[in-house]
Amino acid sequence: MTLPDVYGDEPEHEQESQEPEISRRSRGVALALCLVGGWCGLHRFYLGKTKTALAMIPTLGGMGIWWFYDLVLIAVGEFRDADELPVRNWEVEQSQFHRRELKTRAEQRVNELEDQMTGLRQQVDELAERVDFAERMLAQQREPTAPRLNRGS
Repeated sequence: MTLPDVYGDEPEHEQESQEPEISRRSRGVALALCLVGGWCGLHRFYLGKTKTALAMIPTLGGMGIWWFYDLVLIAVGEFRDADELPVRNWEVEQSQFHRRELKTRAEQRVNELEDQMTGLRQQVDELAERVDFAERMLAQQREPTAPRLNRGS
């Protein structure tokens, strides 16, 4: 067990376990918005920087310079959102409600597939019994019957 030093610093293992905070916004979405509508600040609206987004509209993205600067910052992962958190995740983070909904849908789909598999197994078993029965019937018809004695000759 380590104790913090006199200056109130945290122990080293606690500092290492803390992950740097990053924005929940998608870098990919921000980059796409910047490419398509960067001159009017669409990416800044998305990231919560509405005041500077509004300033980009009449200046046409700072005559393209401001737009290009933002494009480069987003591409390298150094652009920050309204909370001053770096936008670094490429994928869109789903809400907890959406994740729960997907999970329940996935569970329903798995249950449906299990029911279908059970039905298929029953059908295959029934077909196997029918084939077995048919084979027995054919085998009985093929067996030679004992020769009949001719009476009367």
